[in-house]
Amino acid sequence: MSIIKHFFLAGFILIAQTAFTQKFMSRNVEVHFLSETPIENIEAHNNQASALFDSSTGEIVFQVPIRGFHFEKALMEEHFNENYMESEEFPKATLQGKIKSWPNVSKDVEVEGTIMIHGTEKLKTFSGTLGYDNNNWIVYSEFSVNAEDFDIKIPSIVRKQIAENIVISVNATLSPRQ
Repeated sequence: MSIIKHFFLAGFILIAQTAFTQKFMSRNVEVHFLSETPIENIEAHNNQASALFDSSTGEIVFQVPIRGFHFEKALMEEHFNENYMESEEFPKATLQGKIKSWPNVSKDVEVEGTIMIHGTEKLKTFSGTLGYDNNNWIVYSEFSVNAEDFDIKIPSIVRKQIAENIVISVNATLSPRQ
């Protein structure tokens, strides 16, 4: 077989694999949270989360290491991990869900699934956007969670400094899984 035929055969196989790839993933999903009160804003960023998306079923899974959240102040990070999230006992948060009405997907989607934070699971519906660009799925969502819903104890002495509802945003680019 000539070099040109090998080149075209290899190119065809690569295109076919990309076209039929059904699983997409990322190991550097960006997660941000904000607790906004008149007294103080508390925010943290985490770029260590991971996600897996099955485009044949619309199922999506996120895993967020709690110790991956970083704060402006080291003391906030320490209190977050030791006093509130108890990250030694509950090292990760997860979301396992499915895009509603899949595969009739538009840019705006809803995911129904189970979110687990601090060892407590809740069934919840999340709104977000989903787009396909350059063989990647782009995912964005912003939602809020209530610490009490996940059995996270906030001492009364700092209760007014921590918002009742914490705003969480998730931003991910999921590439074909090889």
